[in-house]
Amino acid sequence: MKNIFLTLTLFFATALSAQVAIGKATVSSPAVSLEFYDNADNTRGIILPWVTSTAAVTGAVNGTLVYNTADRKVYVKYASGWRDLSVDATGTTIDPINNVDGLTLQNSLNDLDTAKVSIGTPTSTPGILVLEDTNKAMVLPKVASPHLTIINPAPGMMAYDTVKNQLAVFNGKVWTFWKP
Repeated sequence: MKNIFLTLTLFFATALSAQVAIGKATVSSPAVSLEFYDNADNTRGIILPWVTSTAAVTGAVNGTLVYNTADRKVYVKYASGWRDLSVDATGTTIDPINNVDGLTLQNSLNDLDTAKVSIGTPTSTPGILVLEDTNKAMVLPKVASPHLTIINPAPGMMAYDTVKNQLAVFNGKVWTFWKP
């Protein structure tokens, strides 16, 4: 019931406005389509969708980001194919606190092909969360030193490190930092 309410709320929010703020009252700029809570005490990131193989991902458009559970790497889709964004491929899907394998939990769930949230002008682009604006962007959650402040990150978690001014991605074992 909670998921239905959340989905309906998000659907109506996107129908009324092409801008969405999560965990805060408003977005910071008209150029933003999706923005997350970004106060100094933020200790949360956004988790990428888990896939068992990039080859199994059909209809992915350029810019699609996924966490591949087979090789424990983060990939981005380009016209020429999938590009590996991970540095250390020795990640794990096992939660270090409760010792539960997230892959086991993930495999027990069935995704619906129609389960999709679209922010912006709706198109037929496949995906779970699709930002469809041509003149707006998503702002990742901003976290000061996520490798120190996010206590139990999930594989595929992303955040913008406000101390290093870099993109931080967790592969299940280590954080990788990318500088533009």
